[in-house]
Amino acid sequence: MAQLIKLIDYISRYETDPFHYPTQYIRLKQENWRQVYERWETELEKEMPTVQHEEENKKSLFRWNPFQTKSEQINVEKEVKSIPETKQELTQLFLNELYPFQLKWATSTLTQISYTDQKYNNDIILKHFLQRLPDIYLLMYYPIFNIKRVPIDGDIILISPIGIEIIYVMNETSSTIFASNERTWTIEKNNKTSKVISPIVSLKRTEQIVKSILNKHEVDFKIEKTVLSKHSSFAFAHEPYNTTLIGMEGYATWLEEKRQLSSPLKNNQLKAMEALLTYCQSTSVRRPEWESDDDYMTPATFEEEE
Repeated sequence: MAQLIKLIDYISRYETDPFHYPTQYIRLKQENWRQVYERWETELEKEMPTVQHEEENKKSLFRWNPFQTKSEQINVEKEVKSIPETKQELTQLFLNELYPFQLKWATSTLTQISYTDQKYNNDIILKHFLQRLPDIYLLMYYPIFNIKRVPIDGDIILISPIGIEIIYVMNETSSTIFASNERTWTIEKNNKTSKVISPIVSLKRTEQIVKSILNKHEVDFKIEKTVLSKHSSFAFAHEPYNTTLIGMEGYATWLEEKRQLSSPLKNNQLKAMEALLTYCQSTSVRRPEWESDDDYMTPATFEEEE
């Protein structure tokens, strides 16, 4: 599951210690998955002759989850209807429970917290990127850069061990996308056409910001630009310069190539992340003194902070 290091202008734990939290996240997730998987295998081996016994097994499987508060654990126990029958079902359940934990890390620190838009709890694109990509990918989801005290909206930025990919997602469905000129594209759907501002404009702006930040911090890292459409096709005679177009025909291949990348986190990758986060805008308030940090951290995290 990819790591959400920045969500628009919300404060993130990753910006407080860029070289600590990425590795800590991977370790915590691996440890928790191992415990979940072992407990799941144990529960499957048990006989469950009664509904009451089944309910007890469900609670024993999920109540320990360190990614949730006590109240959230109770709600999960009530919502879970049965122990997953397959490893795939267990994996998806685990990823669904991990998603709110990631949102907390991307919207709070030990002392600060951001007021968040609830739409991100069910953001299909965000959840898809996080759940389908491996831990080694660091995701900045529409970050807001602060350049010379001027806020500038950025596109999706995916930082891998081998480079940075700036992504513009087009959400049109069952349509064909044509390039009209450098500044506008045409979308054809059900024999009707409409014009939109070319995503190349936004991608170039984000690329210029990323390049200037990396150059200033002397970080040499490859940068790519991608226009992504999972449900539409591109009809271009030639791709825009230095930009890859991924339509519905090539989306699965693009995603699988990302998933097949096998590499540990790289120092250059973390340096690039640190540099970019330095120039991101963060809006937050100090946590109320009465609010316990138990709701946001696991026992293992407390040990790391001591």
